[in-house]
This record gives sequence, structure tokens and C-alpha cells, in this order.
Amino acid sequence: MALAVACAPAGLYVRAKRWRYLFPPRSEPPSLVPGIMIGYMGNNVLPLRAGEIVRVYVVARRWGHFWTVLATLVVERVLDSLALVLILASLVFIIPVPHALEWAAAVLLAIDIVGVAALTAVAVAPAKMRGLIEHTMRRWPGLQQRVIGGFETFVRGLEGIRTPSHLPPMLAWTVLVWLLPAMSAWACLRATNLDLPWIAGWTVLVFVGLGISIPSAPGYVGVFHYAATLATGIFGVPAAAAVGFALLYHASQFVPITLVGWLYLIREEMTLSEATHAHPVESESPGAS
Repeated sequence: MALAVACAPAGLYVRAKRWRYLFPPRSEPPSLVPGIMIGYMGNNVLPLRAGEIVRVYVVARRWGHFWTVLATLVVERVLDSLALVLILASLVFIIPVPHALEWAAAVLLAIDIVGVAALTAVAVAPAKMRGLIEHTMRRWPGLQQRVIGGFETFVRGLEGIRTPSHLPPMLAWTVLVWLLPAMSAWACLRATNLDLPWIAGWTVLVFVGLGISIPSAPGYVGVFHYAATLATGIFGVPAAAAVGFALLYHASQFVPITLVGWLYLIREEMTLSEATHAHPVESESPGAS
């Protein structure tokens, strides 16, 4: 159980390390680890995954470039969704996956394809996209300039994923991003005396990942437990034991992440209300590049 608990904040630390390589080359955004920790804590206590905006704000309040930070977050979400679909596609050949989950994965894949296409269009042909914005908003010149400014900053946020030297470390960190939570799930299975194979940890991870991909209640209460129960049920775990595991597994993730995020929130001298009601920060702080 100690291993399951330790893997939760460790997994977020690894995510912060990978996040660095989604930023443009030679940029040194501060507060990536605090941003991740506080953001995921926000997901645990705020509805509709509002913690995602919180972590963008935590970084942007010191570094500036709100739209650049937001662009890296969009890329990260697309990459994580693709990874989930890829892992599920591998599991299909090993375990019987419910049809409902296959449909959910298909929908997620379709969204990912649209997202990748949109990001590719912005990255490859920014001038054409800018022209489209100018043409669409020509009747509102003031708003047009603001949108174009945000768009150009957003485009700079895509430079990290296009930098060849960023790809090897990004891939290495991505492996750890998924390995640690899978290890956490497997350790929690062993802690509840469910002697299941290693693949069960990956199954729980994917089912829960797909379940919480849709914005829901704070802490993903309900969808998290249902997904974890469904995953263990595939391996013949009785309903009562599956629910017990789901409750314990959720607690092993919820408690340490919320506690660590709260400590970082205190250290950053800010409040969640400040982050959720703040306007985009575009001023360039000292040391930003």
C-alpha cells in the first residue's frame, strides 16, 4: 500500500519533467512541478477538471505566456489520449474488453484525430490559420487583434513538440508517466489480497483513465470507482471485493495528491479561487524567454 501511495505524487513529478519538453526550445518556464501538483489537487476538489486551468495559471503567473502554456497542455492531453487508446488496443488481444469501453475508446480516438489534425494545421500553416481568423473576425477589429495575439502565442507553444531533440526524452518520460500509475494500481491490488497478474494493473489504469477523461464530479467520484470495479471484474473478482479495491485505490491516489498539492499551494502563496477567476497572464516575467 505504501508503494501505491508513493507512486501517485511520483507519477505527477514525472509528468512535470515531461511537460518541460513540450515547451519551446531554450525556454525555462518555472513552477512546472508546483503547477502539476496544484492542478491535480484542483481536479480532486473542483468539478469538471478545472484543475487543468489552475495549473496553466500557476505557471503563467510567473512566466507569462498564458496561451503558450495552454498550448502545451492541449498537446499533452492529445498525447495522453492517444497513449490510452494504444494501451487499450494492446489489451484487446489479451483480455475481453467490454463493448461499451471499445466504443468509448473509438470516440476518444476520433476526438484525438480531430485534435491532431487541428494542431497539425496550426503548426504547419500558421499564416493560413491567421488569415482565416482575420477574415472571420474582420467586423470586430478590437477582438480580432486580441484573438490573433493569443493565436500567435499559442503557435509558439507548439514548437516543443516539433523540436527533434525533444522527442527522445519526451518518449522516455512518457514511458514512466504510464508505468508508475500502472505499478500503483498493481500494488493496490496486492494490498487488497487480489493476486492478479501484472496486466491487471494496466487494465485498471486504462479503464480508470478512460472513465475520468470526461469532466465529472470533483475527485472523479463515482466514475473512478465504477471503472476500477469493471476492470477487476474482468479477472473474476467478486463485486464486493472489487468495490473494496476501488475505494482503497481511489484513496491511495486522492489523499497524497491532494495533500502534496495543498502544500505546494501554500508555498506558492495563492488560492484556488485566485487561479480559477484569474484573467490570462501574458506579461513576460524576468528570466522568461
